[in-house]
Amino acid sequence: RIFASLGVRRVRLTGGEPLVRKGLDRIVRGVKAIPGIESVTITTNGVLLAEQLPALLDAGLNGINLSLDTLDREQFKRITRRDELDSALAGLKAALAVPGLNVKLNCVPMGDNDAQLVPLAALARDSRLSVRFIELMPMGVCAAWPPERFLPAQEVLSRVPELRPAGRSGVAQLYRLPGAAGMVGLIEPMSCAFCADCTRIRITADGKLKPCLHSDAELALRGLSGAELEAAIRQGILMKPARHRMDETGVTETHRGMFAIGG
Repeated sequence: RIFASLGVRRVRLTGGEPLVRKGLDRIVRGVKAIPGIESVTITTNGVLLAEQLPALLDAGLNGINLSLDTLDREQFKRITRRDELDSALAGLKAALAVPGLNVKLNCVPMGDNDAQLVPLAALARDSRLSVRFIELMPMGVCAAWPPERFLPAQEVLSRVPELRPAGRSGVAQLYRLPGAAGMVGLIEPMSCAFCADCTRIRITADGKLKPCLHSDAELALRGLSGAELEAAIRQGILMKPARHRMDETGVTETHRGMFAIGG
């Protein structure tokens, strides 16, 4: 409620995997009911989505970001350590069948899934799907990966040369295949930092406000209320740095892995 009073209009519930949280639909309903909140979305791997989607829609969910790095079953098993590609695709299909639901698919090029860039981009041809390629960031175990694993998002344009510019949406540069129903987006935190346009603030599952995804600065909110909580939130917003330094240092400053921060 305090965030909404300070101008926040969009909320995304992420993880980890939010669909393993019991009663997620009640959380969606509660957040959506707050005056000023216009949009509530989730980021998910899609595995549990098909069965939970009806309750989430009834609660007022506006959109879904589904993380999927490959359409190859064996590669999916290696990346996720589970054989759940069919369930993830079923979740995507269920989401795309809902009129008006904003559906985005997030893929991180990681060097070993290069062959999947073309088939994933092609998903935007026949459905109103936004397929977004997000540059790999040096966080967690990825910080120790060799440089060749970090592909610039522009590589997608080399692999799919028929893509045509179609404007911007938030931090994504948009492209469209000729005659396609959906869009392809490039998100370039490494090769084209968009920090100046970032309006996001994050709250971790253990109650810390993170002014920046890549900063180690955090403010504890748990236990605060009223004017004290509002003051802490205002302080956190004002702590947003001008930019990250990953292009200079080659590594994030945060001590948390992405799974503990949220996308």
